[in-house]
Amino acid sequence: MYQFITGLPKVELHLHIEGSLEPELMFKLAQRNNIEIPFANPDEVREAYDFSNLQSFLDIYYQGAQVLITERDFYDLTWAYMLRCKADNVLHAELFFDPQTHTARGISFDTVMKGLTNALADAEAQLGISSQLILCFLRHLDEASAFDTLQQAQLWKDSIVAVGLDSSEVGHPPEKFARVFAAARKQGYLAVAHAGEEGPSSNITDALDILQVSRIDHGVRCVDDPQLVSRLIEEKVHLTVCPLSNTKLKVFQSMEQHTIVDLLRQGVSVGINADDPAYFGGYMNDNFTAVACAHTLSQKELGQFTCNAIDASFCGLERKLELHQQLQAYMDSQ
Repeated sequence: MYQFITGLPKVELHLHIEGSLEPELMFKLAQRNNIEIPFANPDEVREAYDFSNLQSFLDIYYQGAQVLITERDFYDLTWAYMLRCKADNVLHAELFFDPQTHTARGISFDTVMKGLTNALADAEAQLGISSQLILCFLRHLDEASAFDTLQQAQLWKDSIVAVGLDSSEVGHPPEKFARVFAAARKQGYLAVAHAGEEGPSSNITDALDILQVSRIDHGVRCVDDPQLVSRLIEEKVHLTVCPLSNTKLKVFQSMEQHTIVDLLRQGVSVGINADDPAYFGGYMNDNFTAVACAHTLSQKELGQFTCNAIDASFCGLERKLELHQQLQAYMDSQ
């Protein structure tokens, strides 16, 4: 099965680019920018990646982002991730980025965007990987900060396909950002939101009804509400599930307890994603393999994860057709 997974075409819709900062690159950028970090070597960083919940992860996640200063830093970060996409046969990726994490440190929005977009353009030209950018608002910050970030994005509107909502879910429900999302939709952005990871299933319903999102990031707590599961199936709402992240952050105690396969078999549109792979122990192939090792899955079911992600992606119809054709060609060859 591992050989099949390695060759399987993939589409990633839930990836925080700041969460792909590997310890080695963290140290390289810290030295380049003369920034002190509280670790002696990359191994010490990895030893710190023992999280008890979402907040314990976020604390070290924001600490790591401090080394990102220049356009070159953001380019190197993004290029490193796209090389991992190439290695894992990811054909299309939609990347979250958190501008508030950087602008709060005095890094300009333009610096972040130039680094990201140049790397993504090079990845499409040199690696054949298409991509989209999703601007995420940090939900632990206030509405005013989100509105300010939306305003800063104006000059880069053509490079950003959607807005999202991430960071600490508990205590920061979707309705906190209702007006920001309404303004973003009016400007032509699509919308997604993290919901139902550590927060209740009602956050998923509110993200759909109040924020009017196109898909839900995580969404695994939907199983607590059978009527919601039925709605997700009927309305073909896609869940960007992140298996290794969910077990690392104790959303599930083990991969065997994860509900992604049950949801797939019920007809919910679910996909497999890496979330913050540098922190959670794996990129796309690792996540697919972890699920396949814990659950008995057919090749058709593994391929369905990619099929669902293609349909839920924000790329154009022509690119979707290309992706479906590549997936079908691979499935037919097995």
